[in-house]
Parts: sequence; structure tokens; C-alpha cells
Amino acid sequence: MNTSSRKLRAPALMSVVTLLLLAAPFFGLVLATHWRSFGFADGDGSAVAISLVYSLTALILIIILGTPLAWWLARYPMRGKWLIDALLLLALLTPPLALGLLLATMYGPYGPAGSLLERAGLVLTNSASAFVMAQFYSALPYYVIAARAAFEGVPRELEQIALTLGHSPWRSFLHVSLPLARLGLAAGIALAWVRALGEFGAVLIVAYYPQGIPVKLWVNLQDIGLSAVYPLLWVFFLVAMPLPLVLGLAARRRQLI
Repeated sequence: MNTSSRKLRAPALMSVVTLLLLAAPFFGLVLATHWRSFGFADGDGSAVAISLVYSLTALILIIILGTPLAWWLARYPMRGKWLIDALLLLALLTPPLALGLLLATMYGPYGPAGSLLERAGLVLTNSASAFVMAQFYSALPYYVIAARAAFEGVPRELEQIALTLGHSPWRSFLHVSLPLARLGLAAGIALAWVRALGEFGAVLIVAYYPQGIPVKLWVNLQDIGLSAVYPLLWVFFLVAMPLPLVLGLAARRRQLI
């Protein structure tokens, strides 16, 4: 065995160990699931429907409001942009439970915004709106950061060429920037989807009801036991993971081509 092969052996062995550690919990889920008595607890179907509908609603809002912000950050230099970057990172790094407490402080029935909104008939505690709000706040920074990186990867020269050919900035954005950034935007959407669908801490604080998948998993664990968690957990993986997995593999394949 030559010297280079010996040098590669240690990193290869460490990589195998690391991959085994990553795979172990998922393999454990397969072994721990009681396949013969596989069945859902009362309310699991409703939790799945609630999570899917509200997560999709939050995702649409994230795309509508987050895409212009990501484009603006990627294309327009300004003073004090580091403050915006700091705000995005702060929102990204805030623990979910802490985020839920912040939302309850601001939008709860005794919060400055919550009391005003409640007079207008919009209740942001234990309601569908509160559920969507918690998902929106938890997932928005992930999408904006990913979308910004996607737009920054689009050559500005191509946008300038479109403008010189008579396209308006809006048409240039639709026909040049969006198509070229589509893979990065799709990855950001997938990341935001998983983040919104799996949000537990913030939703638990401001919207214990209606119960989506994460909160229902916790309730099943507390009331029934570990065996009642596995069916709903499988649903979460089957619903949430295909999109980001496909997009992640597509992005890797594109980099290798």
C-alpha cells in the first residue's frame, strides 16, 4: 500500500463513521415502528390536514413578501445593509420557543399589536391566523437568505442586456432573473416548506390549538406513549422531505455537470 493510500484511509474511515451516525436514527425509526399494528391515533388525520393547509398558506405569504426583499438585498447597495443582515440572522438564530414568546408578547391579547388587531376581529392566539403567523416568522429568514444567494448568482450583465433591448425592469426580472435563479429559489422554497411544516416551539406558544403535526406528535407522546408517535412521524417525513431531497440532489447534479 503506497503512502497516499494510507493518508486517505483515516479520512475515509471517519467519513464512514460519520455517515453511520447520521443514518442511525432513521434506521432506528424503521426498527422501532410496530408495522403489524401500524395505525393512527385520534386526531392525527386532522393534524396532518391542518399542517398541510396552513403551511402552504404560510409558504405563499413567504414567497410573496420574501422574494422582493431578497431581490432588493441582492441588487441594490445601500448604507447600513449590515443592519438588515443582522436582523435576518437574528430572526434565523432565535430559538423557536424564544420566538414564540416574542410573538406572544407582540401579537398576544395584551401585546401592543395584538390588542389592536383583536379589536378589528383578528385574533392571533390559538387560531388559524396565529398558526400561520408562527410558521411565517420561523421560515421567512431561511427563504430570504436562500433567495438572496440565488439572485446574487445571476450575472448582472444579462439583466443589463435585457434592459438595453427594451425590456422594462419588471420584464427583465420575469424573463431573465427568475429563470436563472429558479433552482436556488426552489431550494429556498423547499427549505421554508420543511421549516414551516416542522415548526414546534413558536406554534406551541401562540397556537396550541389548532394542533398541527409537531404539536400532535408531542401530545401523542405525552398522552399515549412512544408507539403513537411513529405513524405520524412517518407521515411527516413522507410529506415534508421529498421536495427538498429532490431539489438538493438536482442542485448537486447540476454542480457536477
